[in-house]
Amino acid sequence: MVLKNHSRPVKRILLFFVLIISFSCEDMEQYFVNCSECLTNKPEAALLEIKTEKTGNEILINIYEGNVEDNILYESFLTISSSIQRSVPINKRFTLTATYSYEGNNYITVNSVMPRVKYTEDQCDDPCYFVYDKVVDLKLKYTK
Repeated sequence: MVLKNHSRPVKRILLFFVLIISFSCEDMEQYFVNCSECLTNKPEAALLEIKTEKTGNEILINIYEGNVEDNILYESFLTISSSIQRSVPINKRFTLTATYSYEGNNYITVNSVMPRVKYTEDQCDDPCYFVYDKVVDLKLKYTK
């Protein structure tokens, strides 16, 4: 009977810690390996996967080294595709912007990534390197 009174707060504390770990800002992508994307040699560059909104109009994509306010333009290009890939060096932060023209207004989306490499010996059949934090979502969320 005494243990029943203590088990409820313990369960709540455990649930709290599970929720904290689940919703933490830590990037969970580094713990899950897609073995089909594994490489035998350590890569020097990563292919960024840039996701944009399909609008039918050209979208201006700017890739900056570091933060946007550093104003170090790495690459700039126009696209109409909803998925683009660009090669960038690993272990560097990149901030990307997409400028959309929608109903006479310009909208800019901003996101940043820092592609990194991790080595795994036991998550795939053979030991390999994989790149994580390489997907950039530049889709429009709201237009009003």
